[in-house]
Amino acid sequence: MSENTTVKKASKKAVLKSFLNWLFMAHSCYNYERLQGIGFLHAMAPIINDIYDKDDVEGRTEALQRHTAFFNTEPRLGSMIVGLCAAMEERIASGEKELAGEDAMASIKYGLMGPISGIGDTFIQAILSPLLLSMGLGLAIDGNLLGPVLYLVLFIGIILVLGYECYMLGYKKGDEAILNFIESGVIRKIISGAGIMGCTVMGALVANFVSLSTTVSFEMTTGTFDLQTNFFDAIMPKMLPMVLTLLVYTGMKKKDISALKMMGILIVVGAVLGIIGLIKNTMKWRNEGWGTDQIRTMFWKKKS
Repeated sequence: MSENTTVKKASKKAVLKSFLNWLFMAHSCYNYERLQGIGFLHAMAPIINDIYDKDDVEGRTEALQRHTAFFNTEPRLGSMIVGLCAAMEERIASGEKELAGEDAMASIKYGLMGPISGIGDTFIQAILSPLLLSMGLGLAIDGNLLGPVLYLVLFIGIILVLGYECYMLGYKKGDEAILNFIESGVIRKIISGAGIMGCTVMGALVANFVSLSTTVSFEMTTGTFDLQTNFFDAIMPKMLPMVLTLLVYTGMKKKDISALKMMGILIVVGAVLGIIGLIKNTMKWRNEGWGTDQIRTMFWKKKS
């Protein structure tokens, strides 16, 4: 393409529609042959329809066929690949036919989707979502309606802004900017900081909402030695909830115990230890003075 040739640019409306198509329909027609391939095609369609003339059926057909191949990445950060391919399609429509080959487009998509998947999955699924959920659950467990609202508003707002900024990064700056962004270490610092914050929040949640204490005590010459108060709490308050949480984490992470099995184990072990009197019963009905007679009355009321 000569230096005087003007690059065809898609309209702002087409660019915005392309981003929204990808954001909301990245997994449309999801299948095990192409995964997000059809979703990627759907995101590219507004760009292709805008930059190619209506009578250029062959050009539009070839452009659409370029984006039907296998594709899979984390949708929010992966929007930068969609933006980059949109910019490449503008250059192809303007005469840079060397970019139209399968190898050129595929090498860009396949080369970037792996690293972006690793970064995006770590940040969105392993850090951001659990962190916001822990904040929302901390409010919701006390009956505060703001809990779920806070989670939805923050999560949707963050992924909208993050997805759009990543799309425009790829669209305006190109592949070099994306590679520099990945290699700069900024994402690594963000993930590290968010991970520390997430651990802090989860630690606070464990201390506040995981209830476990023992009733074991010993009669000594100096008086009663309460194992919970005089030993565990003296070493570290909320020590038993922390130990229980770490055991559950180890079982699920290291031993591959499913969440359903872990819940069953906790119910059985908790019931046994509660019956023999090794741990305190912290259920609400016990704290309010309820007993066996009250429970039997509640479930087997005689009809008057």
